[in-house]
Amino acid sequence: MMIVALKERNVYEEIDLEADVLYFKIGSQGLVSFHGRNYNRKKKLSAAEIGQLTEKNNFFQISTNCFINISKIKSIASNTIYFGTAQSDAKQLPVNRRKRFVIEQLFTQRLKNSEGRTSNT
Repeated sequence: MMIVALKERNVYEEIDLEADVLYFKIGSQGLVSFHGRNYNRKKKLSAAEIGQLTEKNNFFQISTNCFINISKIKSIASNTIYFGTAQSDAKQLPVNRRKRFVIEQLFTQRLKNSEGRTSNT
């Protein structure tokens, strides 16, 4: 019998961008505010680290300083992005109509891609 101990990960110390972050905002002097399901965390990053962060495929820029994780969107309604199942309790962000259209396309494409992967396995 094999026993595997799973290492508990502290999201305040070790942020997994793809898994934990719903969206992030870039502030002045390299201060980045990460928003997860149950936390908000600020971290100072270098210009190079911010550059790498903004180039990630899963993240889409919805304003000058705000990037959302496309894979964490649960729904989009009336120019608002919801990151949870119950819209009243979910973290949410406003988005303009033009950006909403692009996000909906990316969101739909991601759903199609994930359905294709599950049906092939």
